[in-house]
Amino acid sequence: MPIPAPFVSRAMEIEEAWIDYNGHLNMAYYNVLFDRCSDEAFEMMGMGPDYVKERRLTIYTAEVHVCYVQELHLDHKVTVSFQLLDHDEKRLRAYQEIRHLDGWLAATSETLSLHVDMAGPKVAPFPADVLARVEAMRAAHAALPMPERAGRSIGIRLSRLEPQSNRR
Repeated sequence: MPIPAPFVSRAMEIEEAWIDYNGHLNMAYYNVLFDRCSDEAFEMMGMGPDYVKERRLTIYTAEVHVCYVQELHLDHKVTVSFQLLDHDEKRLRAYQEIRHLDGWLAATSETLSLHVDMAGPKVAPFPADVLARVEAMRAAHAALPMPERAGRSIGIRLSRLEPQSNRR
């Protein structure tokens, strides 16, 4: 079965309970959408719910960087993409985008995930069969360009009005 590049989730709806007092999707639920897509991609790589039950191995999130680009509202439907940017024997680096079904970008996320042995719990290498599936997805995604928003950091540029003595 060919691996989609990038992997794209099924269409998802915004749930009413996710709308905040500002009338748009609360920031926490963007992460729920990203996570649901990741679950679908992890399943494709052999790390779904049965993986945890049968092998006592799973994925933990170590770090996430989310950029909120455009508001989502209750009547919106979205898809979420998953691009595997890099991996080693214990970690995955992925980039995701939430897009409205009309195609516009709502949010991006870059994630570092750890492969975990639940017996510890402790970070552990992927088993050979799962690593082969991870490598297959990475190979399929290697032809994709590096996303412009990947690798971003947070910072505030110094104001021109700030005294010179406060600058480093």
